[in-house]
Amino acid sequence: MTVIAGRYRLLDVLAEGATGTVWRALDETDRHEVALKELRAPDGLPADEVPLLYARREREARAAARISHPAGVRVLGVATEDGRPWVVMELVRGLSLAETLDAAGPLPLREAARVGAEVLAGLRAAREAGVPHREVDPEHVLLANDGRIVVTGFGTAPEDDPGPAAELRALGRLLDVTVSARPSPLPAKDDRAGELRALVEVLSNEDPEHPLTADQVERELRRMATGGARPARAEPGRAERGRAPAEPSTRASAAPAGDEPGGHIGSRRDNTPATPASSAPDSRRSTSPRRSHVLLAGLIGALLIAGALAYHLVRDGERGTGPGPGGVTSTAPAGPGATDGAGGGPVTPRS
Repeated sequence: MTVIAGRYRLLDVLAEGATGTVWRALDETDRHEVALKELRAPDGLPADEVPLLYARREREARAAARISHPAGVRVLGVATEDGRPWVVMELVRGLSLAETLDAAGPLPLREAARVGAEVLAGLRAAREAGVPHREVDPEHVLLANDGRIVVTGFGTAPEDDPGPAAELRALGRLLDVTVSARPSPLPAKDDRAGELRALVEVLSNEDPEHPLTADQVERELRRMATGGARPARAEPGRAERGRAPAEPSTRASAAPAGDEPGGHIGSRRDNTPATPASSAPDSRRSTSPRRSHVLLAGLIGALLIAGALAYHLVRDGERGTGPGPGGVTSTAPAGPGATDGAGGGPVTPRS
């Protein structure tokens, strides 16, 4: 087996493309497997330009080692063999997006959105590190066995920087390929399908100035990946109209002692509304004055009744006096022989 730079033993080919071949190799120094990319000059390139190309690719690979993000493949170093650079990278076990689409067809909508979000996160991290991606396509996206989405193929000289808007357009094309073969029409109830396709159309817009920022696109893709609802636009004043005015209070209310932890304060297990503890003193204070008034009125009434009874007892003790039928004092003569008293006053019957 071939050993590169006296350290990396080539085991088998993982992928092959126009710019080189990626090998699975054993690092005999650290005794772990790595991915080793053999760079190759394109056919027809003048011989005097080949060293310049290799030097440029080596600089790009060392720059890509600055990327620190789970969605970006880790570049571990550069080895040289016969004047040709070999890029040493982490070995990601899994399939490329291209292989997955060929074998199983389009990805489910949530998975497609997750792939798009992770790819964009990796592209943004690379740009922040000063290593923009030249062109991301399904061959550059790895679906790792551990669930990671890993972007490869980083390393572009500054003069070849496509710009953030071009990266978003490339992402749109990637998503289009990821979901384009999905059967149509999709179920009407699946709103994510329409949202994702609408986003793909916006991303694929060829206008120089992109209408969306990378941050906005990543947030939308992550929302679709988790099945979150699109934030509704709040109608001005709607929240204020629907909110009941809060009652001012200067006392803190406590939950009833029988409430279970985590239950709603102010409710019981039998669904009977509970009276806040702080309202009991107010109720007693509000009813005490009324009770005092009732007691005082009753006492006055009893005294009046007792006085009336005493008055009647005294009158009944006097002979021939007293109220007539119905309690009315009679002024008519009591019988034959009755005479009017002087002054025309009431007649008192004789005994």
